[in-house]
Amino acid sequence: MLSANKLKELCKQQQMNVEQLADHLARPGLNKRESIVAIQNWQKGLFKPKPRADDIRHLASALSVEVNDLLDWCSSYRFAPLSARKARLVTQLITGRSVQDAMDILKFTQKRAAAMIDNVLRSAVADADEQQADVDSLYVSNARVDDAGVRIGTKRWMPKDRGRAHPISKKACHIHITVTQV
Repeated sequence: MLSANKLKELCKQQQMNVEQLADHLARPGLNKRESIVAIQNWQKGLFKPKPRADDIRHLASALSVEVNDLLDWCSSYRFAPLSARKARLVTQLITGRSVQDAMDILKFTQKRAAAMIDNVLRSAVADADEQQADVDSLYVSNARVDDAGVRIGTKRWMPKDRGRAHPISKKACHIHITVTQV
């Protein structure tokens, strides 16, 4: 996935404006005006239109950098069967650390969420490795946990005194981890 922060930073370093980048990006189905709007959206972190692999390649050649210098690798676990609050405790431990440090921390963390987060982190690293990134220089740039509501099929009732009933609702969450090359 294209990194908005890296794109902005490289544009400042190379002193290239959006119009100069748009000249390199123009292709069939994307004229100069549309490519200017696309680059402005990508710098803001809005990925409409979604950047293609050849778009990223053209941007990297225009900025005279490698393709991996513009990319982040993301992985997610949707509807993980635990509450977001419990998973956030573990993701706060690994944010900003190198991948190897994060894996070591997750190995020795005695929380149920640690195993799930470790799987997501390994998936993001495998994606980066598949695209020939330097795995030793990866770090966890973003680890986010979003609430996913009540898990399907877990709404139940606990009978209480005088005919009352209290709900039992088991929560789910979405775990998102992004790794970036230094």
